[in-house]
Amino acid sequence: MKKVVVSAIMLLIGVVATAQRGEGRRGHLQDLSTTQMASLHTKKMTLALDLSEAQQNQIQAINLEKAKLRKEKMEARAAKKEKKEKSKPSSEERYAMQMERLDQKIAQKAKMKEILSQEQYEKWERLLAKHGKQKREKRKKGKKAGK
Repeated sequence: MKKVVVSAIMLLIGVVATAQRGEGRRGHLQDLSTTQMASLHTKKMTLALDLSEAQQNQIQAINLEKAKLRKEKMEARAAKKEKKEKSKPSSEERYAMQMERLDQKIAQKAKMKEILSQEQYEKWERLLAKHGKQKREKRKKGKKAGK
């Protein structure tokens, strides 16, 4: 009996520790300012693509704009969650959001094509594809674990 109680307590401690670790990981970007997020992203791109100083400055501006947009959307989602508005968007709203997201991607690709050399641009696209694939795989793992 004593072993059962001890093992149950150990299991509970393990579950709580795991849950807390996962929660902290997701919120790490919320603590950063938009300039900090943009600077980090620009530095990572500089390391991956070997950017010149001029390219870094141009990409920093793009990343800052993108970070501001992301921060606004995160705050809007947090406010919606706080108000407990869980209504799903209508099909028209989903369509509009998807069109906006795709327009932003097209605009970013055009800007990046102007800034980067052909070789850098191709490497950047490969990195984007790899990152997208990793996100999809991670999402699939999460769905399988939830079932």
